[in-house]
Amino acid sequence: MPNDPERPRRVTVEPGGPVLVEGPVEVVGDDGTVTTSRRFAAAICTCRRSRTYPWCDTSHRRRVKKGEETS
Repeated sequence: MPNDPERPRRVTVEPGGPVLVEGPVEVVGDDGTVTTSRRFAAAICTCRRSRTYPWCDTSHRRRVKKGEETS
């Protein structure tokens, strides 16, 4: 059971991406603002590019312009 009080909360660090935290979760910002997610898992932005900060919106992914080739 994900929210069992006897079980530690799982935090997964994604290389080059967000930190995934089993929810629900509260995030306290550097200015003291508290933001809450009631979802079963929350993706916490670590790059600060997200328009929905502190939640990840995948802005960390490299953008490829139309017509550019990828390797």
